[in-house]
Amino acid sequence: MSFIEVRVVETRGSTPRGPGTRMWVGAGETRGTIGGGKLEYTALAIAREMLASGENERQRRFVLGDSLGQCCGGNTTLAFKRVAAMEGEEDLFDVVLFGAGHVGKEVARILERVPCRLTWVDARREQFPEHTTARIVIDDEPAFAVDEAAAGAFYLVMTHSHALDFEIVERALVRKDARFVGMIGSETKAAKLRARLGARGVDASRLVSPIGLFKAGKHPAEVAVSAVAQLLQLRATSSCP
Repeated sequence: MSFIEVRVVETRGSTPRGPGTRMWVGAGETRGTIGGGKLEYTALAIAREMLASGENERQRRFVLGDSLGQCCGGNTTLAFKRVAAMEGEEDLFDVVLFGAGHVGKEVARILERVPCRLTWVDARREQFPEHTTARIVIDDEPAFAVDEAAAGAFYLVMTHSHALDFEIVERALVRKDARFVGMIGSETKAAKLRARLGARGVDASRLVSPIGLFKAGKHPAEVAVSAVAQLLQLRATSSCP
């Protein structure tokens, strides 16, 4: 079985995705996205045509204007190439989520649809949903998962215990390669933790708490959207591995 790799090789002006973005198209499966809309629909049609005809390579430039039913205004050049296997999506980043409570579940639902490697940690097996694409870690000592995380990981801390939140945050801040350490809670909770960390000689300046890009309501889904938006904003404005 073979697949067609669709790769963005050049862009000018406003476009859905940047150079290097890839998508893989098989006879019955597609992985990745080059931005959706009519551009992706047309690319899928070309890839399937190549699969059927046996063609190995093709390149095509698309103007993202009225003729394509898109109003970005820029243009994108796509390269189509037959490959033996699909690969993982580009630019995956690592997120370690501590806590499988109401907000944790909503955060996981969002991150499962984002191109990241999600590790979800809680000591309570029964809290996890039956189906999830996250890597589940069930451990009586959840804080130890910090030590196993990849360099440059984002940490979201929202367990059922303030004491456990504090332990996890302290452990994450000790790692100088943590890209984001965020803890759910009030200003009072955050102030108490910062004071405790300072007394122990731990720099708490990198702690983000309360978390959230904007002041959300109290519904778990609202809190989750705000927290993930903050994480994604930071990722978009910082260098990625």
